[in-house]
Amino acid sequence: MTRPGAILVVPACSCGLGGGHLTRCLRLVNDLRALGREATLFLPAASQGAAYARELLDERWIAASKADIEGNSWSLVVLDLFRTSREEYDLWASVAPVVGIDEGGDHRGHFDFLVDILPNLCKSEPNVAGPSLLPLPKDFIPKKTSVVNAPKILITFGQEDKAGLGAAIASALSLALEGVGNEGPTASILIGNLGKSGAGQWRGIEALEALPNLSARIGEYDLAITHFGLTAFEALYAGVSVALLSPTRLHERLAKKAGFYSLGAGTAKAKKLAKKLIKNGRANAAFLESLARRCRALAVRHGIDRKPELSLAQLLSGFSPSPMRDCAICGAPLSAPPLARFDERAYKRCAQCGAISMARTAPPALQYSREYFFELYQKQYGKTYIEDFPNLIAMAKKRIARIKALLPARLVGAAILDIGCAYGPFLAAARDEGFSPQGIDPSPDAVSYVRQSLGLPACQGFFTPGLFDECQFDAITLWYVIEHFEDCRSALAEIRRVLKPGGVLAFSTPSFSGISGRRSLREFLRRSPEDHWTLWSPGSCKKALALAGFRVERIVVTGHHPERFPLIRRFARGEKNILHKMLFALSRAFSLGDTFEVYARRL
Repeated sequence: MTRPGAILVVPACSCGLGGGHLTRCLRLVNDLRALGREATLFLPAASQGAAYARELLDERWIAASKADIEGNSWSLVVLDLFRTSREEYDLWASVAPVVGIDEGGDHRGHFDFLVDILPNLCKSEPNVAGPSLLPLPKDFIPKKTSVVNAPKILITFGQEDKAGLGAAIASALSLALEGVGNEGPTASILIGNLGKSGAGQWRGIEALEALPNLSARIGEYDLAITHFGLTAFEALYAGVSVALLSPTRLHERLAKKAGFYSLGAGTAKAKKLAKKLIKNGRANAAFLESLARRCRALAVRHGIDRKPELSLAQLLSGFSPSPMRDCAICGAPLSAPPLARFDERAYKRCAQCGAISMARTAPPALQYSREYFFELYQKQYGKTYIEDFPNLIAMAKKRIARIKALLPARLVGAAILDIGCAYGPFLAAARDEGFSPQGIDPSPDAVSYVRQSLGLPACQGFFTPGLFDECQFDAITLWYVIEHFEDCRSALAEIRRVLKPGGVLAFSTPSFSGISGRRSLREFLRRSPEDHWTLWSPGSCKKALALAGFRVERIVVTGHHPERFPLIRRFARGEKNILHKMLFALSRAFSLGDTFEVYARRL
């Protein structure tokens, strides 16, 4: 297996976006390199935070200009830009496949892969989601209980706090704390880039210019007052209660959606929060206890009530992506957003041919070993591949009859190649019907069986360009194999090259327009095997094959399953059931089978 290429990490560093994006990206680059993955931070020298970055990261790991990244082989670009413009996306997409971290821009749907660490309001789903991907301290032990009588409070609103929320809550708490003795709350304000000007007027409140490694230190406090963002979730993980004030209505909507206790947007809400915290000159124990219960439940809801199993760096270090910029079958650009995203996969439909292509964050782990045809096959069909041989040969004979109908009647001993021949049931049936068959399969055990037990020619390996002579075969077949080609377009071109003019291409494949796909296309895609790179339908294959130089002569829809019809399927159990028979006839009449066979001629 080849070593994964380098990862380029691009943070948001514009004025007004705070320092959270840059801090997260600095941590990400360090963590990726600690895992042995080559990673570089893109941060122009004039950017805000450039000096800060160079204090925390080796300069050799920072690219200060576009010239610094040219000529390198990047396998992945990670954008943490908050809202990426189309121009920015197009720029980075020309460098490598693009992963968006908490992307909230209008072009979010076009990203190759999306990772949402924080909940958002975007309609387009991510591949992976969860605050557990935050850079949480692995050795941190969360608090078991919250102090409600004399809580220690941390006020932090980032490095910029342009809305002045930190100063507003500090002022409101200072007034509320007047005359309160040692039994009352104590508060610290992390004032970041505001400096200490005015901090002296907040009686009883300590002003902190910086708090190194905040995520590890936040557990020293009992309550964090902040806005929606990384710190709020870090506090939940640490077992610290959280109360939010929002700088904007957007922050408030995000806070509410995520389930936080939030007072609203603007500095006017600071007094309301202070009144909630302080009652009759003392800490409001009832409110703090209620808030602590809510925050403990919220930590469970977001999966951060325990130590994280996977970090963002660990997730991305395993990425060796296969993006889907063009249709894998016809080569047309895939410009529409994905139909669905899952942890390791995303699917797009081609506007030109109608087929669906899959993109992956890394190649599938599935190997076509003996287990594939025995244990896995038996799990799906109730018997091993060899035990199912009589049924497979009977099915093969029907397919051979359809192929024969398309070949010249005078043709004797027609040469036929079965790609993905497995243990050879189709080859054996083809020989019995007068063909001269040959197989190819990646499984050494299967090829050995074909050669030794069936006495038929077969080669071990994958079907690749140049393996066979031009115009060598009268027919080429692929039974549930064509969907396994990552670059199906090139495979079809090679099939056409080695197939004689007028020769037959025949294959079977799952159909996304069958009853299962119509019932729920997302669920159909979710259940699609991890090595199915393309998904076809009877309606899409005619145009797709025409573009590849074939004319479809016949389509046979198979895989009819009355028990998969929605709503009434529980009443259609058993082949003798009258409803089962009716739905079976309906499925055949309207081509609702979940698989189909194609018989085409080379033009």
